Amino acid sequence: MVTLRTIKPSDYQNVGNLIFEAFVNTEEGYGSEGELVANLRKDTTYQDYFEVVVLKNNAIVGHGLLSEVYVCKEGKKLSTGLCLAPLAVLPKEQNQGIGAKILTELEIRAKNERYPFINILGHPGYYAKFNYELASHYGIYPPFSVPDDSYFIKELKENSLANIQGTIQYLDAFNH
Repeated sequence: MVTLRTIKPSDYQNVGNLIFEAFVNTEEGYGSEGELVANLRKDTTYQDYFEVVVLKNNAIVGHGLLSEVYVCKEGKKLSTGLCLAPLAVLPKEQNQGIGAKILTELEIRAKNERYPFINILGHPGYYAKFNYELASHYGIYPPFSVPDDSYFIKELKENSLANIQGTIQYLDAFNH
């Protein structure tokens, strides 16, 4: 049986191990995603409501975390949204809908809290399936160099990005 729930502090070590396993043998490799999650939990804007785990037979097999980001232009914050980083599923459990379950739940939670968008740096083929669009189509760009086809955004409320253009600013945790 597969269940999804909000993370508990007692899950942190298992989630760290899961994140490592999920990324270590990928094309990009492990990029300290576990350390990023630990640092995001220390940020004053962190809400455990936006960190979920999926359990299968009482073992954690998937994890997702949303954290605040800002669209900025000329030093001014124009909008506050969320970014997904990371989304991780154990390799042996991938392609079974667990990532989709996490993403769908996090989108619902973000809408419940009235956030206008979710931003993702990820695989083009995967996130497009969930109606994520290229951020550049909205005039929104990353603060670092990445391929345009891997930088996404999704409006959670229609026209919430209509007059918002600029650069995404991440929390300090992303800089460590």
